Amino acid sequence: MSTATLFRWPNRLFSVLFLLAGTVCSGNADKSHSIQTKTGEEPTMAFELTSSAFEQGKPIPLKYTCDGPDVSPPLRWSGTPEGTKSLVLICDDPDAPVGTWVHWVLYNIAGDRTELPEGIAKEKMVLGNARQGINDFQRIGYGGPCPPGGKPHRYFFKLYALDIESAWEPGLTKEEVLEKMEHHVLGQAELMGTYQR
Repeated sequence: MSTATLFRWPNRLFSVLFLLAGTVCSGNADKSHSIQTKTGEEPTMAFELTSSAFEQGKPIPLKYTCDGPDVSPPLRWSGTPEGTKSLVLICDDPDAPVGTWVHWVLYNIAGDRTELPEGIAKEKMVLGNARQGINDFQRIGYGGPCPPGGKPHRYFFKLYALDIESAWEPGLTKEEVLEKMEHHVLGQAELMGTYQR
């Protein structure tokens, strides 16, 4: 074996190890952005979430942030998958300096519901039998955008349709809710707004 061939082997080994490392690291992404349906396929796009307060990718009005009254925005959805028994809503900010910051965890929303009014009360039980979890402000209910000064942050409102009732105890964290609903997701809808201070 020539000296040139021997020299190339370490480089090839390094390339393989680098690719493997990249594959492993890519599996550490925020779980809530990779939820799959019961069939193992990515949720369909027919399930749509919108708001009369802001459009997809546009700024969230001050009213729905910590710089204003800090009330939850109105939300509406369509195309709920057949067989949906309950809905889960999670709002988080993946651009927070400390990692993804959870702003809202709401579950056991009635499966036949198609909207949320503005200003959901910051209580454990709302909308009849829906329950609210704890956000990263360590409070129950909605906590609006409150980023440090600088670049705009993105706020993802993610709505999941489940084939089960999600009547779990109030006060769960996002991670606990995601674990409980695993393998029960029929579809996912998403709305993203931005906010900058």
